[in-house]
Amino acid sequence: MRCPIPVLLMSALLGACSAGADDGVVDVAYIGNTASLFSSDPELAPGARLLRSAQRQGLVRLNAQGEVVPGLAERWIVTDDGRSYIFRIREFDLPDGTRLTAQAVADDLRSTIELLEGTSLGLDLEKVSEVRAMTGRVIEVRLRSPMPGFLSLLAQPELGVALRNTDAGPMVARLDDGTAVLQAMPPEQRGLSPEEGWEELVSIVQISPLAPTEAARAFAEGQVDVLLGGRLETLPLAITGALSRGTVRVDPAIGLYGIDVARPEGFLASATNREALALAIDRPTLVQQFNLAGWTGSNRIVADGMPGDDETVGERWQGLSLEQRRARASSIVQQWKGGGGGDVTLSIFLPQGPGSDRLFTALARDLATIGVALERVQDAEDADLTLRDTVARYPGARWFLNQFNCEFSAPVCSPDADFLVQLSLDAADPAEEASYLSEAEQTLTATNLYIPLGSPIRWSQVRAGVEGFSENTWAFHPLFPLSRAPI
Repeated sequence: MRCPIPVLLMSALLGACSAGADDGVVDVAYIGNTASLFSSDPELAPGARLLRSAQRQGLVRLNAQGEVVPGLAERWIVTDDGRSYIFRIREFDLPDGTRLTAQAVADDLRSTIELLEGTSLGLDLEKVSEVRAMTGRVIEVRLRSPMPGFLSLLAQPELGVALRNTDAGPMVARLDDGTAVLQAMPPEQRGLSPEEGWEELVSIVQISPLAPTEAARAFAEGQVDVLLGGRLETLPLAITGALSRGTVRVDPAIGLYGIDVARPEGFLASATNREALALAIDRPTLVQQFNLAGWTGSNRIVADGMPGDDETVGERWQGLSLEQRRARASSIVQQWKGGGGGDVTLSIFLPQGPGSDRLFTALARDLATIGVALERVQDAEDADLTLRDTVARYPGARWFLNQFNCEFSAPVCSPDADFLVQLSLDAADPAEEASYLSEAEQTLTATNLYIPLGSPIRWSQVRAGVEGFSENTWAFHPLFPLSRAPI
């Protein structure tokens, strides 16, 4: 709900135009630039996934809670062996008057999978062996071996279906001066029964890309109802005063949050030396300064409890205190210096933002305890170390390991780990697959080219009274539920 009120009058009139008013429009600010929201690469940026999911649903999609719900498919079954997913698609006419057919959906899905080859999402989809139309309304997707998180993978926005150069919704969008204006399609255009008084039930959703400080200010001043795209580097910008107390929503996200060794040279050429850095970091207290309850950190690559994790890999250095770890790391550094390596000064690139300033201070303090100096640089190409911050797409050890594939993650990768992940695709049973994946994680961990810190941090701000938003594991907040349109 936009309020075209001069900033000087905002403090006096904010209450009149913010949470209490309902003008039929939900205004959303997304922290990012235009490219991050409107990109059309095969593998989309997080912001662009929001727009794609609103305009092109797949066989299934994700709801506000991050759960898989029907999309173009009204229902589905999974065969007992877990290798075949059979979907019955909805029956309705497309905007051009033609009937939606299983063949058209299957053809588009196959084309999309081919387009994604060479991306991490393409690697995730290597489990798919065949997509075919069985009848006019039934599609089968066959897998090389069972995949427990497959429906979540299939719900990714990149797999939304484009039909005859049109989109199947659930929303239609237009661009208005850099703002995407989205309106929910009537139920009958989505294969559902008509709803009486549809126009009065739903809201228009408008989303604009804004720089972090601008987005935070827009929310604080009541110009937007929802702020999305928050990360650790921007967390201090979240307003937590009386005006917006309770509006900050932190997702219980899983994924990768850690440090890549971008230049394994000099001191960092040795896996043992790289391990010294991992040993020195005090993960539980790393983000205490942000007052985030429940974030304890981790030194594992794969999150605990994922499908495909046989629990043979645990946290590293169990039984060693932080002081003992740092003593071991300090000894490694001193050995380097004593061998003629000289003082150790490393550079790191972090995203701009007050949260990154605090993170850098904490990391520099930790590494200083073992005799390593850390300096911050403004260009990733000049850095020895860079931050990896990515939320998982679906539950499974495979997602975590595919992020480090040498095809696009070199030098932070292991050919041996890639080989083991590839072998797991055709494993005889889930136990064998889990064994391959666990061995791959151990192999990748031993390189110490990636230093895990913990889970990604994602936050949003949502004004009281806004419906259709929920924190979730994937930190994915689709725009369609914000319209209040019935499913």
